[in-house]
Amino acid sequence: MDESKLREQLVSSLSGKGAHMSFDQAVKSFPARLAGKRVPRLAHTAWQQVFHLWIAQWDIMEFSRSSAHDSPEWPAGYWPATDAPDSPKLWDETIAKFRSDLAEMIALVRDQKNDLLVPFPHGQGQTLLREALLVIDHNAYHVGQLVDLRRLLEVDG
Repeated sequence: MDESKLREQLVSSLSGKGAHMSFDQAVKSFPARLAGKRVPRLAHTAWQQVFHLWIAQWDIMEFSRSSAHDSPEWPAGYWPATDAPDSPKLWDETIAKFRSDLAEMIALVRDQKNDLLVPFPHGQGQTLLREALLVIDHNAYHVGQLVDLRRLLEVDG
């Protein structure tokens, strides 16, 4: 198999292309004033989902880049303590951090100096391929939850 084709497929999936709605589509026009609104029978608010998406993706990316990385404490470090962001600015900044870190993860996958299949020396058999697939899977799951929140909160856009 041509490894460049695999990298292209990973980048496409990381970018949210294909069968799933992208992160950008899920947060498009999502007002910060609704980000902390609870919906009956759903466990998390949009703010909690966006924060969790960002911090989990950041953690995976940093683990993939550095043996010196320390992951946050589970589960407290992966979810915000509040239902809503402290300000609309924090909502926007967290979305921007997610996008920036996603671009960095994509750059890791695109860089042919990074072997997709060689286990990291600091892990327990994890590879860049495994970590990229983990980001794809995790993001798709939680973006789907954001889509449900958009619909239930009647967010247009």
